[in-house]
Amino acid sequence: MINNFSPNMLKTYQTCPKKFYYKYIENINVPQSSTPFEKGKKIHALANYCMQGINIDRIKTALNKEEQKVWNLLLKNSYFNKDKFKSEFTLTCRLSDIWIGGRLDAIVQDFDKFYILDYKTGSAPKNAKYDYQTMIYLLCADKYLKDYGALSFVYIDLKNDKNEIIELNQNLKTEYESKIISACKKINSDTIYQCNTEECARCEYKKFCN
Repeated sequence: MINNFSPNMLKTYQTCPKKFYYKYIENINVPQSSTPFEKGKKIHALANYCMQGINIDRIKTALNKEEQKVWNLLLKNSYFNKDKFKSEFTLTCRLSDIWIGGRLDAIVQDFDKFYILDYKTGSAPKNAKYDYQTMIYLLCADKYLKDYGALSFVYIDLKNDKNEIIELNQNLKTEYESKIISACKKINSDTIYQCNTEECARCEYKKFCN
């Protein structure tokens, strides 16, 4: 029985139960090219340094033209310029008999209003309101902050230069808790982990999946 769940775990199971089995039950990690993720890694690292007040003038010289363009978009983003509360840290919380959590890019604040920031060098999720990352991070931050005026999740979509904002309320909180608990129970009750063949062409486990 799995007791700790992250957004990536739930997304992986949703995409393909068999892939979830290989990755999180058998703990098989297949090496992948890091090239597509380099831009995101650089932007996330710079954002964290910037929020910590570290001088990044020399570090910025490692950015290529496209990365510099993305970085400038983040610098002028109104949410990125709010008061820093915390940057690059892990949050967890308990729901029923399971634990959920993940690593947040940042939380910023404007008086008693708090915003979870997630920098996307690709596009924001298509259904951001019910993305597992949105639901888990908001639930964890809700328990962590305890006393606040408002709490929102902000996807900073740097590919399209726009923000996707989801504000937590009591109805959403109840709905999120129910969805997460239900998804985790489904995973723990699965004994077959069937392959989603529609995903095989893009799956790193396809060479030995059967």
